[in-house]
Amino acid sequence: MGKSARRLNDIKILCLVIAGIVLNLVFSQIATALSLPFYLDCIGTILAAIVGGYFPAILVGFLSNFISGFSEYSNSYYSVISVLIAIAASALASRKYFRVSWKAVVPMLVLAVIGGGIGSVVTYLIYGSSLGEEITSGLAYQIYEGFTHNAFAANLISGLIYDIPDKAISVIAAMILAGVIPTKVFPVREELKIRQYNVKGLSLSGKVVLMVSVVVVFVAGAVSYTSFKQFEESSIAQESSYAYDVANYAAEQIDPIMVDKYIEQGENNYYYRQTQTKLEQILACSPKIAYLYVYQIKEDGCHVVFDMDTPETPGAEAGELVPFDEGFEEHIPALLAGEAIDPIVTNDTYGWLLTVYVPLYDQTGACKCYVCADIPMPEIVKNETTFVSRMIALLLGFFGAILASGIYLTNRSLVDPVKAMSRITKEFDYSTPEDRERTMSKVKGLNIQTGDEIETLYRALITNTQETSDYISDAEHKSETIEKLQSGMINIMADLVESRDQSTGMHIKNTAAYVEIIVDRMMEEGIYADQLSEKFKKDLIASAPLHDIGKIVISDVILNKPGRLTPDEFEKMKHHSDAGYNIIDNMMHTVDEADAGYLTQAENMAHYHHEKWNGEGYPEGLKGEQIPLSARIMAVADVFDALVSRRSYKDGMPFEKAMDIIKEGSGSHFDPQIVKAFVDSEAEVRKIAEDRNSNK
Repeated sequence: MGKSARRLNDIKILCLVIAGIVLNLVFSQIATALSLPFYLDCIGTILAAIVGGYFPAILVGFLSNFISGFSEYSNSYYSVISVLIAIAASALASRKYFRVSWKAVVPMLVLAVIGGGIGSVVTYLIYGSSLGEEITSGLAYQIYEGFTHNAFAANLISGLIYDIPDKAISVIAAMILAGVIPTKVFPVREELKIRQYNVKGLSLSGKVVLMVSVVVVFVAGAVSYTSFKQFEESSIAQESSYAYDVANYAAEQIDPIMVDKYIEQGENNYYYRQTQTKLEQILACSPKIAYLYVYQIKEDGCHVVFDMDTPETPGAEAGELVPFDEGFEEHIPALLAGEAIDPIVTNDTYGWLLTVYVPLYDQTGACKCYVCADIPMPEIVKNETTFVSRMIALLLGFFGAILASGIYLTNRSLVDPVKAMSRITKEFDYSTPEDRERTMSKVKGLNIQTGDEIETLYRALITNTQETSDYISDAEHKSETIEKLQSGMINIMADLVESRDQSTGMHIKNTAAYVEIIVDRMMEEGIYADQLSEKFKKDLIASAPLHDIGKIVISDVILNKPGRLTPDEFEKMKHHSDAGYNIIDNMMHTVDEADAGYLTQAENMAHYHHEKWNGEGYPEGLKGEQIPLSARIMAVADVFDALVSRRSYKDGMPFEKAMDIIKEGSGSHFDPQIVKAFVDSEAEVRKIAEDRNSNK
């Protein structure tokens, strides 16, 4: 499909989405204006599913609820139902159920189950035990009174009864409208065409769906949890404020001077009876308060001053001792000291309660007692459940639309072009000049114009195919090109690491230079003469820049942290040695064994350059000559450069001190013979260190 054709297709889909939204809103308003016992709010969604498939149908369903939510906010909670109807209608349309035959009954029933059945569940979660919405409430009440006496069951049955004819009308209307649209105007369900080739395992499209789904689930979970906690805190704060108001008002009715007499005399005291009557009236006028009482806190427990009776629990008598509940243990010192404390949530003797304590002081500032008010937590949790249900319903609708948009745009801009290129590459034929010409014609005929990296990849494919065709007969030149590509790979990968790690760029250059100095000195002095050779030296120097390639998997936060790493961060940083080994090992599988010499040395250095001569290094704790020679050489170069180089969290160490540390590590951290060669080359090492570090 050319660029102009794709634009035209996008315009058609946009028009379909707009038309579907208009149909949903208009028919819904007509049903409301005429007081019809139907919703008629998904005709446009079903039409979009029949004509365009998943993507436009989900957008129509979601956006219809979103827009109608501006006038009636509760409509937005049902966006998840509209998205489910869009998905079900699209799936049924792909199987040819929307035709003038008995098969049309299936989508009517399926969509009725979603709208009436699942919709009733959403209604119950959001509104609790209320009997239905405005349209279904009358029938729901009759079913409740005459049959079930269960609000949820009554809502479910009435919802299904109303939704079956509603969805039947909607399906028929959508089928009629779909039949009016000419096929040439709208290429029906283009996005659902079966591909002519298969992909083993999980396809690229499947991976995109999985990735987006995982992201959606995690984001939804995080948003839901955060919102829930904020709402919970807000609810507790609001209810606590109410309880404090009641407790403070009750405290105003109590004379602190009389508290001790109240405890001693109780109802025998005239003023006690007067105050108790006032407190009873306060409790009666405070419907949210479950318990209202006054305690004097002492070491042996709570001494009752006042305790109001409730229908379920009679109050304690004045002077009675009430032991501390377990939930108050951490607050006992503050209560004994007469201090104000924050609201407490407990689940002990008297149930799950939110409790506030208001201290009452006498004229000397001494705390005589605490006025306490309890609010049942189940009432607060009930509000939280309603909030969470509404939020999840809204989020599911949002994320359903996001998922559909992501899949559609990914298929259009990524999956389909990649699959097209993959398919065409399988058909390459360079046998004859005519075959090569046909191959190039097929590649250019794809005409991929996405304006991003995919198009760049496509242009690269054209270029590479042309180059392959031009040089297919010249095997020697091809071999030379491959060799250049392999040698250039090291610099590309080194640059890739350099671009992420603010310190690694010069580090890989410095260590490569030190490695060359060490190897030259070792060959001059005959150290490990049985292992060293010109080829070994060439491979070692060529692959030295790859020793830290594993850092590509380390988080930027850790890699460029402006300070020393924590133990946990250091453990994560240590993974770069295994990661480097795996990266290079995978590279080795792409080349012939005979050409993999330098990669073998790179693999050893990447994996083992943090091993120590005494066996206390990582990742495997190798000891002595168990450690590959290339890694032992790199260990000296790597540590020395780290010592003398400036980092974001430290200044570079003086050259002499760094050399002393290398000498001290001989026989423990480093191979003694390699340290000798390094120290013997002090002049050359100093020049590299000073030249390199002065350019940082």
